[in-house]
Amino acid sequence: MPEMDFELPSAGGVTWSVCVRDAAGVALGAVGGDLPLRTASVGKVLLLVETARALAAGDVSPDEPLTRDLEQWVGDSGLWHTLSVETLPLVDVAALVGAVSDNLATNVLLARIGLAEVAARATALGLRSTALHDRVRDVRGADHPATLSTGSADELSALMSRLASSTAVGPEADGRVRQWLSANVDQSMVGAALVEQGGLDPIAHHDSLDLPVRLWNKTGTDAGVRADVGAVSAGGRTITWAAVANWEPAPGTSLDHLTVWAVLRGMRHVGERVLAAL
Repeated sequence: MPEMDFELPSAGGVTWSVCVRDAAGVALGAVGGDLPLRTASVGKVLLLVETARALAAGDVSPDEPLTRDLEQWVGDSGLWHTLSVETLPLVDVAALVGAVSDNLATNVLLARIGLAEVAARATALGLRSTALHDRVRDVRGADHPATLSTGSADELSALMSRLASSTAVGPEADGRVRQWLSANVDQSMVGAALVEQGGLDPIAHHDSLDLPVRLWNKTGTDAGVRADVGAVSAGGRTITWAAVANWEPAPGTSLDHLTVWAVLRGMRHVGERVLAAL
């Protein structure tokens, strides 16, 4: 297969890091693949990987009750901060992270699993520019890490290929991560092409449904950041990707709105290339 080319907008000072691979990890196309960029909630994948490893090793129990508290409280994305239930089983907390990028669930789960343990798992996976730096915060001050997570498309797409082939941590753990991410409801980026042109249901593609087209992915959104990593399988072929865009935000301005629109169009373009490779 010839190497993919990408038509990605650079207006508005957008920097891209993109890499698409097959399940064996062979790169099919890349733009700025080795650039480390801010990845917003994509770093939560590393938390899910370490959580799945701990579950497979018996270090934690799937039914262990985790209780939210004010110290971990954060709003924005997710559902748990809108619900009345105070305590959930650990696996349900992880499921919320995978399905709706739940910020409160992320903080509760991270408090149990440990940021140092997540960092050690990233190192064990050979990641150098990809990391989860902190818990989620409503306000990020000068004494906090500058951003939630960073990563390069080269490393992230390779990790997606390893998760797809069950060679990241192991079959049980990797399968659990894929299952959590298969419930992701945000298909506004790379997944948009799979929904619009591939016939994928944007909210009903969970791994348990055993559909002919299987998708699992994780997105990240912040001011000046859009990111999408994941994999799609059909007809015995799997394609993985990582697409990250960074720019200097100008919140509330028409220029920033135009930049966001252009970036989402670029993300959809990556999805079209992924779909064509299946």
